[in-house]
Amino acid sequence: MSHILCTTVDRQPVGRDVVFLLDGSDTTRNGFSAMRDFVQRVLETLNVDDNRDRVSVVQYSRDAAVQFYLNTYTTKGEILESVRALRHKGGRPLNTGAAFQYLRDNVFTASAGSRRLEGVPQVLILLSGGRSFDSVDASAAALKQLGVLIFAIGTRGSDSRELQKIAHDTSYALSVTEFSDLPSIQQQLQSSVNTVVIDVTPESPPVIAESDAKKDIVFLLDGSDGTRNGFPAMRDFVERVVKKLNVGANRDRVSVVQYSRDAEVQFYLNTYTSRDAIGDAVRGLRHRGGRPLNTGSALQYVRDNIFTNSSGSRHQQGVPQILILLNGGRSSDSIDIPASALKQQGIFTISIGTQSSDNNELQKISYDPSFSLSVPELTDLPNVQDQLSSVMSRVLRAVPRTPTVTVDRQPVGRDVVFLLDGSDTTRNGFSAMRDFVQRSVETLNVDDNRDRVSVVQYSRDAAVQFYLNTYTTKGEILEIVRRLRHKGGRPLNTGAALQYLRDNVFTASAGSRRLEGVPQVLILLSGGRSFDSVDASAAALKQLGVLIFAIGTRGSDSRQLQKIAHDTRYALSVAEFSDLPSVQQQFQSSVDTVVIDVISKSPPVIEKA
Repeated sequence: MSHILCTTVDRQPVGRDVVFLLDGSDTTRNGFSAMRDFVQRVLETLNVDDNRDRVSVVQYSRDAAVQFYLNTYTTKGEILESVRALRHKGGRPLNTGAAFQYLRDNVFTASAGSRRLEGVPQVLILLSGGRSFDSVDASAAALKQLGVLIFAIGTRGSDSRELQKIAHDTSYALSVTEFSDLPSIQQQLQSSVNTVVIDVTPESPPVIAESDAKKDIVFLLDGSDGTRNGFPAMRDFVERVVKKLNVGANRDRVSVVQYSRDAEVQFYLNTYTSRDAIGDAVRGLRHRGGRPLNTGSALQYVRDNIFTNSSGSRHQQGVPQILILLNGGRSSDSIDIPASALKQQGIFTISIGTQSSDNNELQKISYDPSFSLSVPELTDLPNVQDQLSSVMSRVLRAVPRTPTVTVDRQPVGRDVVFLLDGSDTTRNGFSAMRDFVQRSVETLNVDDNRDRVSVVQYSRDAAVQFYLNTYTTKGEILEIVRRLRHKGGRPLNTGAALQYLRDNVFTASAGSRRLEGVPQVLILLSGGRSFDSVDASAAALKQLGVLIFAIGTRGSDSRQLQKIAHDTRYALSVAEFSDLPSVQQQFQSSVDTVVIDVISKSPPVIEKA
């Protein structure tokens, strides 16, 4: 017989993980500022600065969009600032059921900062202004099963019975006439949240034994001409590792990829759900052959095509992602950028090489230098079996500091913001700037939502022409860019414009996908020296992980542009804006190969062997 443990939580030390789910559909446009104020007032009562309470905000309509995760911010000041900057999402219909499912899969997870498995109470506060277009029953039940305590607050436009179904208890379904009346229930909500009793089900134990921990494991096998003789030994090694795993759809998952010049999937993480099926598939592997050995592009391929939701990766659910590279030679292409990108995504790469491999290269590829193992020949692989098991155990004991939140990498994409000097001195050069933006946009992948674009023009102050989530097709963006008119004004305050971008454009509400790991690129076109200081605001953008390109003319201050740019190589110069085509190719290749170190994503801590 299963027992439900009712625990009254001592609030002093434990804290809460509090998620606000805000109805951002078309019908709540007028009430959104009242919702935002309500969230701010609730936040004022929480204990964020001592890490007792954590907060996340999600906005939804047809689909859900995370404004920030439970472990994005660690101070109340940062959270309040982010809430004040929230913009109404818009959209229809209102899919509350799908939003709940999204929260379960992406927000109430260890990788996104939830401390549910540590016994910390999970609280969801829904603010809804209408009836859900989809069913809420199953997804609300699934959240309750996780132990999430749901408060549902609606208006006269909501369905009161639906809210009662959603809420943890009918007494936690509250109602106001309009969102502007939210202050009237503030105290009632507060006292309920503060005295909450959570039903902790046995399905959510606070401690997970290492033997029960799930893993997603991808083997990347060197199938080039140089490993023909050693390939049976590689195949046997993979089979022996798999035999020790606890394979199942809800346990360990395995994928195998073979590569030489290019990479080829043998099977995905969600292809097989039993150890026997994987064993049969591994025994049936045939050596691929080919040259040269492009390890860099193979690592990129695995990142973009295997460690994704659609291929069976459970990265967003906090399941450890492990890549085991078996390599017999030096790579013909560069491994630096893709290896860095895998680490940035929180993937633990273990590399095993032979005497023909490049040890420095394998150490760069590995998540940690101690994750790089070596054998004289591939036939000696059994000798590192125990070492591999030891490294994998260390991975499972690693404690994430901050989220490694990822999106389906099928397309990675970039968020690209153009900041155009629209001051009086650039009137004659503005059409050349506009043409440069058009040519740059032509090279981007906007229509499949890989790349997003925003344009901001500034002089004394900044004015957004359109946000990252304003337009979803290249045609729309090009049409708007062609119609841009010179702003005019003086003086040129580049520092204030950079600060404006940080606060208003590189934000989730304006369409930035920074928190999903999408590279953030800023392209500044400036024709003069800034009247205000650029130091603090440029540093703040870099701290966010924004990669800044600065392109100036002979009227600019080259040292100032170098300060602003991510790296001095990314400060380019032309005599006049009409010469911009001369740097277009140089600029384009830099943007295309860039990988950003996002400061806010610290890697998990690995104990030293």
